Amino acid sequence: MKIMIASDIHGSAYYCRQLLEQYRKEKPDKLLLLGDILYHGPRNDLPREYDPKQVISMLNGIKEEILCVRGNCDTEVDQMVLEFPILADYAILYTGTRMIYATHGHVYHMENPPMMKRGDILLHGHTHVPAKQEFDGKYYLNPGSVSIPKEESPHGYLMLEEGDFTWKTLEGKEYNYAGSKEFDI
Repeated sequence: MKIMIASDIHGSAYYCRQLLEQYRKEKPDKLLLLGDILYHGPRNDLPREYDPKQVISMLNGIKEEILCVRGNCDTEVDQMVLEFPILADYAILYTGTRMIYATHGHVYHMENPPMMKRGDILLHGHTHVPAKQEFDGKYYLNPGSVSIPKEESPHGYLMLEEGDFTWKTLEGKEYNYAGSKEFDI
């Protein structure tokens, strides 16, 4: 299975449009959104072309293709306008024998991990910083942010295909980022 993983759109129609252009080019089986879809949050500046209504329309247009977990900026009122489930705190996926625990990252993260065994993967957004890190025999991965990247990281997403993870910019270019660790997952 091929999955595009993205986080922290924060209501930006501009960057959501770019993400969906790459989605059409990549042709994954599913788009996994790790939360913070419509609202920019009180700690963030307004993202470019902040227009939640356009984001709603774009995402509802591919609702059957989306898996989503709830971010700290997502609420029940957002669920009233989005036609796919967004209020789950986590999703469990598998790649081979490894469990992937997908969540937003504001509750479960490396300092407060969910129940996982050695080799499992904690996948979350929230920090807006791409990450690939080993901790306690487990792995932490973060796609970064679609609309409000931090620490000079690019606007981007993560691809999961055949058990391999690849970080990409919204232009579809693979990249390595400062702080990435070279290890196989």
